[in-house]
Amino acid sequence: MSSVQEVQAVQGRGLEGDRYFDRVGTYSDRPGTGREVTLIESEAVEAAASDYGLRLTPGNARRNVVTTGVSLNHLVGREFTVGEARLRGMRLCEPCEHLAELTGQPVVKALIHRGGLRAEIVSGGVIRVGGQILPAES
Repeated sequence: MSSVQEVQAVQGRGLEGDRYFDRVGTYSDRPGTGREVTLIESEAVEAAASDYGLRLTPGNARRNVVTTGVSLNHLVGREFTVGEARLRGMRLCEPCEHLAELTGQPVVKALIHRGGLRAEIVSGGVIRVGGQILPAES
């Protein structure tokens, strides 16, 4: 995992440079929606640290985009923009045992229902650090 200042979101593929963009992610060979972009709230990472004593940085959560001040659970089934890209929230990004193994921490209980959002790219564009997340206009 590495942090970048901006990334190109490509409809039907994901984020350039991401493992799922190149179809080499852990779950790339399994059917399912919402692997193009994953988001997590910085507040959820902070709450996991406070409530469960996890030593987890936003990057350790292995999500593509870290947000602040946005309730991601409310975006399931809705379209929204992140910078120039338009996304559709597909389902919650619940934590899994694979993440627990990678981090060496009990993240499943700490991040249940606050592990983020899986989204698909409706129309591509650049996503930049500091970009706003807004409801999409019809």
